[in-house]
Amino acid sequence: MRRTARLLTGTALVVAAAAPAYAAGDTASLDVYPSTVVPGGQVTVNTAACGDKGSATGDAGAVGAGTFTLAPSAHNSEAIGRFQVPESAQPGTYEIVAKCAEGNRQVTGDLVVALSAAHEQVQPRGSLKTGVGGALGSDPVQTAAGVAALAVAAAGGTWLLHRRARGDGI
Repeated sequence: MRRTARLLTGTALVVAAAAPAYAAGDTASLDVYPSTVVPGGQVTVNTAACGDKGSATGDAGAVGAGTFTLAPSAHNSEAIGRFQVPESAQPGTYEIVAKCAEGNRQVTGDLVVALSAAHEQVQPRGSLKTGVGGALGSDPVQTAAGVAALAVAAAGGTWLLHRRARGDGI
């Protein structure tokens, strides 16, 4: 009974703490696409924080791109904008800010500048050298010898178990 009461009390405290933030509408954010970009790349940002017909002014000054405009779009009542990351941008994580034209609502999102785009990264090839498997190599003669040795061992083990079951002794 105490355990249930503690669980319910803890849940109620978490809900009570999250309720003011949810009621105030603080769940909106600034979405950054792509979230990782190379210097010189184009970035699109959007937010639903400014309302159905809302617009905003974006600030990408942290990465050196300056300000840009987010205009209303037909997609889910969001404001959308674009900017280009300068070629001189250094690798790192930068905060992009958008301030709604009406009210004083401000949302932020993170942009990661990398030396190579995530989808352009080199993927590993070949097998891992873990020491397990492939010990005989790809030689078919050695593979056949290994299979034959396993078959002889299995047949011998079966014969010994059969003798023991008959009571011949070992």
